[in-house]
Amino acid sequence: MTPRLVLSQIDKSFGPLQVLHGVTLTVGAGEVHGLLGENGAGKSTLLNILSGVFRADAGRVEIDGQARTITSPRDASDAGIAMIHQELQQVPELTVAQNMFLGASLRHLGGLFVDRAAQEAEARRLLAPLDPLIDVTAPIRTLRVAQRQIVEIAKALRARARIIAMDEPTSSLTPKEFDRLVEVIRGLQAQGVSVIYVSHKMDEVYRVCQSATILRDGRLIGRVELPQTPVATVIERMVGRELAHGVHHGFARERVVLEARGLTRGRAVVDASLSLREGEVLCIAGLVGSGRTELLRLIAGVDAADAGEVLVDGKVIAGGDPRRRIRAGLGLLPEERKRDGIIRHRPVTTNIALPAMRRFSRFGIIRRAALTARSEELMRDVQLRPLDVARPIGSFSGGNQQKAIIGRWLAADTRIFLFDEPTRGIDVGAKAEIYALIERLAKEGRSILVVSSELPEVIRLADRVLVMREGRIAAELGPGEITEENIARHAIPAA
Repeated sequence: MTPRLVLSQIDKSFGPLQVLHGVTLTVGAGEVHGLLGENGAGKSTLLNILSGVFRADAGRVEIDGQARTITSPRDASDAGIAMIHQELQQVPELTVAQNMFLGASLRHLGGLFVDRAAQEAEARRLLAPLDPLIDVTAPIRTLRVAQRQIVEIAKALRARARIIAMDEPTSSLTPKEFDRLVEVIRGLQAQGVSVIYVSHKMDEVYRVCQSATILRDGRLIGRVELPQTPVATVIERMVGRELAHGVHHGFARERVVLEARGLTRGRAVVDASLSLREGEVLCIAGLVGSGRTELLRLIAGVDAADAGEVLVDGKVIAGGDPRRRIRAGLGLLPEERKRDGIIRHRPVTTNIALPAMRRFSRFGIIRRAALTARSEELMRDVQLRPLDVARPIGSFSGGNQQKAIIGRWLAADTRIFLFDEPTRGIDVGAKAEIYALIERLAKEGRSILVVSSELPEVIRLADRVLVMREGRIAAELGPGEITEENIARHAIPAA
């Protein structure tokens, strides 16, 4: 059969840097095809060429056997191509229906006025088989992320898309929402729509996709049929090396360095108490909305508690000022890294200095030579790639941004690290490096509190696990008890 999509020998350079080297991608009609590779492998560039954001320097695009010239997003739309970005391209204050018809409004009375009633009726028709409970008159900002993604899929179907590319579609979804997304994708397959699926979560890729194309450093490594290919083989081809096996190593000592007693904030966190020992990795698991992130923010002093206290080395840290927590040796690596963790357009050096500016200044003037030297030392230590501390931090991959944030807290002599979803949006190679860094911090005697939604990650990292449910700590699991089944049993509310 004629493939739905063929990208042949695609080249792309930005100035002297060539980022794609003769890449070929083939997707059949009704196929869900994975596009795999580490950050920087060229996946986003290839999809941007497909969707008309970038223009290829060389190569050919064929859709249903016909050559197509795609030089703009309009060309891509006309060719039946739709792109659903990780950061959804929607106008928050507009309604669901208005977002679905952006740039293509239905009009009446000679084209003078937008026909809102017709748009809402058509939006309901398109959403009915996907999620009939979505209110097309509601502002799209009021919808959950999963529902907003479904709106984008319905918008693509309105434009008669035959190829839908999804970039990290599950980065903010709960397991149930992912299950619903899988149902929607299966429905697209039944209609003959082809889906290109980009994700760092290999369990999802194997559940959703039939085949995959692997890129590394802008080059095609190969195409694999997933049912016949072990996960370890795919990962090794992605990263170009065999990753270390995920064996947990514990370095916890007896001395307690951090305590939380009776922390409460409304109904989000209720009477939560915990202790963290020197060199220990303590993970907090639970469903989305169980209070995990809220508890971490209370400990970091980002939010003020209604009741309770935080102690470091047995001494109460008064008030909720984050600066006091930083001076006491705490450092937060937030869940929303790009929004809350970095200043994207400033260099790595500036981002590293943020909590410890006084260490790099004299009489109010920054000693740039000292800051640069210390930044290079720290970034070499955490293996930042590329090692360019003058480069804007937002231009690095997610894994390298996380390394830079770790380096920031090392510059501030942090002893207690608070990680919120430490590997969200990070590829498998960088994920292994982050795990190794966390383990090394523990071995050095630093203490780590980790919030994670990925149960294999919790099992890989944790000396102990606290399971939260409905704002409360529902269980503590020690060595020998940390299994996915035990965590799930305590995390899910009783019927």
